[in-house]
Amino acid sequence: MQKQKRYFRGILTWLRWATVAVLVALLVLDFAFPPPLPKARDISTLVVARDGTPLRAFADREGVWRHPATPDSVSPLYLQALLTYEDRWFWKHPGINPWALLRAGGQWLQRGRIVSGGSTLTMQVARMLDRHSRTPWGKAKQMLRAVQLEARLSKREILTLYLERAPFGGTIEGVEAASWAYLGKPAAQLSHAEAALLAVLPQSPSRLRPDRHPEAAQAARDKVLSRMAELGVWSRAEVEDARIEPVVARSLQPPLHAALLAERLRRAQPRAARIESTVDAGLQRTLEERVQAYFATLPARTSAALLVVDNATMEARAYVGSVTFGDHARLGHVDMVQAWRSPGSTLKPFLYGLALDDGLIHSESLLVDAPQSFGGYRPGNFDAAFNGPVGAADALRLSLNVPAVDLLDRVGPARFSARLANNGLVLRYPPGAQPNLSLILGGTGARLEDLVGAYAALNRDGLSGRVRYTRDDPSTDRRLLSPGAAWIIREVLEAHPRPGYGSGLLDTGSRPRVAWKTGTSYGFRDAWALGSTRRHTVGVWVGRPDGTPLPGQYGAVTALPLMFEVIDSLPRLRGDTERPPMPREVAETDICWPLGLPPEDDAPQLCQRRRKAWTLGGAVPPTFAERDARLWSAGRERFDVDERTGLRLSGECAGPHVARGTEIARWPALASPWLPAQTRAASRLPPLSPDCRPDGRDAVEELRIEGLNDGATLARAPGNTHGVRLQLRALGTESRVQWLLDGRWVAETRGAQSYQYDFDQSGEHQLTALADSGAWTRVRFKVLR
Repeated sequence: MQKQKRYFRGILTWLRWATVAVLVALLVLDFAFPPPLPKARDISTLVVARDGTPLRAFADREGVWRHPATPDSVSPLYLQALLTYEDRWFWKHPGINPWALLRAGGQWLQRGRIVSGGSTLTMQVARMLDRHSRTPWGKAKQMLRAVQLEARLSKREILTLYLERAPFGGTIEGVEAASWAYLGKPAAQLSHAEAALLAVLPQSPSRLRPDRHPEAAQAARDKVLSRMAELGVWSRAEVEDARIEPVVARSLQPPLHAALLAERLRRAQPRAARIESTVDAGLQRTLEERVQAYFATLPARTSAALLVVDNATMEARAYVGSVTFGDHARLGHVDMVQAWRSPGSTLKPFLYGLALDDGLIHSESLLVDAPQSFGGYRPGNFDAAFNGPVGAADALRLSLNVPAVDLLDRVGPARFSARLANNGLVLRYPPGAQPNLSLILGGTGARLEDLVGAYAALNRDGLSGRVRYTRDDPSTDRRLLSPGAAWIIREVLEAHPRPGYGSGLLDTGSRPRVAWKTGTSYGFRDAWALGSTRRHTVGVWVGRPDGTPLPGQYGAVTALPLMFEVIDSLPRLRGDTERPPMPREVAETDICWPLGLPPEDDAPQLCQRRRKAWTLGGAVPPTFAERDARLWSAGRERFDVDERTGLRLSGECAGPHVARGTEIARWPALASPWLPAQTRAASRLPPLSPDCRPDGRDAVEELRIEGLNDGATLARAPGNTHGVRLQLRALGTESRVQWLLDGRWVAETRGAQSYQYDFDQSGEHQLTALADSGAWTRVRFKVLR
C-alpha cells in the first residue's frame, strides 16, 4: 500500500514537473516566436467627414485599404451574423474549438471533402496575421498562434482585429472598408441582408465578390440568412424580408473627397488610424463637382481653391485645394488653400477698419483719387482711370488704389503688417524686404485660409480666427477690429451690389447679406473673391500654381461668380438676411464736404456737399491736410472782405474799408480737375482789392498745354496708320505733371518736358495736365473718324 502511494506521488510529481516544463517551454517559445501583432505604423489611415463619411483612405505599406472598426462601431446585426455563422462559441473557447475540429474532421472522412471548417475566429485572425500552408503542419501552426493570441489579447481585441483585417476582395480589408466600398454606407447602418452578405464574404472573397459575382454572393448570403432563422437569432419574417433585397454592389473605388485636406491631416497625424475632420460630406461633394464644372472651360494649367468656414466655430465645412486632384496639367497635387500668393486688393477692408479704430476717418471721409507720389511710389488704379474726390466707403467698394496707399501711408505699413500678423494673417515678403506701401496693392504674399480667417471677423464682432479642420484643433480668436469698426466695414461692403444686380433691379431680400471683396494681383496671376455672411465665410482663389499670368482673368470676372454661387447654396437660418443691431459706439452723422465735419448752422457756405456717414466712438475726423506745403490745404480759409465791394483785404490797404470777416471751405488741390466750375468758384478766394498789398494767397501756378488748342478738331492724315500724333508739353511749372486722357493716366513729364502721343480713338475727349503743385489745366477736342 505504501509502495502504491509512493508510486502515485512520483507520477503526480513527474506530471507537475512535466506540466511546468511544457508551460515553460511554451512560454519560451511564445517569447522566442511571438505572434506578429500589427503595429501602429502598419495601420492604414482613414480621414472622415464630421458625420463619419469617409473622405479619403490611405493604404498601408502593402497597398491595403483598411478602415478602423470596433465591435461598438459596426451594426449589431453584423456581429450577430458573423458570430452565429462563423463561431458561436467565440466568447467561451480558448482560441481552439475541439468539437468544431472533430466535427469538421469527421465530415471530411465521411464525405471525402471539406464540408465545414473547424476554424474559430481566433484561428482566422491568426491566419491573417501569419500566413501558413494548408498542410497539417500549417494547421498546427495556426492553432498555436490562436492560443498565443488568446493568451496575449482579450476577446474584444481579437474580434477588433478580425473586423479590421478580414479579407473582402482585392485590396479591401475589414468590414468598414468593405461596407463603404461595396455598399456606400458605414458598417453601423447595415440591414439584415447586408450584414449576412458581409459576414460570409471573407470565406471566399474572390469567388463571392458582389461587384463581380452577384449571383454567387446572393446564394451565400441566403445560406447565412437560413442559418440565422434556423437558430432563432432572427425571426422568419426578418429573414424573408432580407431575401427580397437584391445584391447590388458598386465598383470598388476608394473614397477621394477633400483629398488635399486629408493628405494635410494625415501628415499632421501620421500614426492615427482615423482622423475626423470638420468637413460637411454632402457640401464637399457638391462643391467639388461645381468647381470642376465651373473651371472646365478655363485655360490650361488653371487651378482654383475654395474654402468655406462656419463663423461660429471657425470649422471648415468645405475644402477644395485644386480643381481636380491628380490632374498633372493643372498641378492638381498642389494645395492652393495653403499656397502663398499675392493677395491683390483683399487687404483693403482691414486697412480701412484700422483707420476707423484710429480715428483717422469715418465712412464718408473725403479722399482724393488722383495721381500722387508717395516717396517716389506712384500707384495707379486697375483701369488706369481716376475719380477725383471720393468718400472712404466708395473708395473701398471701388477698390481704388491711390486712396488706399494714402491711407496706409498715414497708418504705417509696418504697423499694419504687424497688426495683421498678430491676428493670424501673416504676410510674406521677399528675403530682406520690409513692409512698404505696395503691400496694400498685393505686393506681398498671403494664404487663402488666413484671409478667410480674417474676413470672418466682419461677422464675429471684429474677432478673427484660425480655421479649424478637426474638432481637436484649438480655437484661436484675436481682436482684429473693434466691434464698431467691423460693423461699419461690413455695412460698407454689404452695400456693394452684386455684379449685374444694381440697386432696385432685383429683389434680393431672400438672399443672405454678403460683405464681399475681390482682388487681382499684378499681371493677372491671382484672382480672389472673399465674402462673409452671418453664418459662413467663403474664399475663392483662381490662378496657375506655377505663377504664370492668366490674362483677362481677374477677381470680379473669374472668382466672384463662383463665390456667390457657393454662398447662395449654403444652409440658411432666420436672420441671415437682416442687418445686425448697430453697436452703441456707432452713429449715423451728417457731415459736409470738403471739410468732412458736421454742418454748422451759422456757416452754411462751408457745407458744399452733405453726406450721411457712419462714425465711431463720437469721432468725426476732418479731411486730411495735404502733404505738400505748396498745395492748398483742405480746410477753412478765413479772410476779410470789404463790406461794400466784396473784395478781399490784406493786412495793408491804402483806402478806407469797412472790413467784414468771412471764410470759405477749400477742397484738396488735387481734386480740382474733377470739380464742377460752380464748386470751384465757391472755394476760390475773391480778388484782392487793388489798393491792398499782396498777401501771398494767390501764388498758384498757372498751367498751359502747348501743342493742342481747346476746342480743336483733329483729323487723321490719309494713309496714316497710327492716329493723330501730337507733341505736347505743359508750360508754367517745374514740378512733375500727370497727363490724363478722359480721366485715365497716359503719361508723366517734368516741367516743360514734352511727350508724344497718338490719338487714335474717334469722338470727343478731354486732356488734363495736373502738376504736383495742384495746378492744372484742361483742353477739350474732337478726333474725326
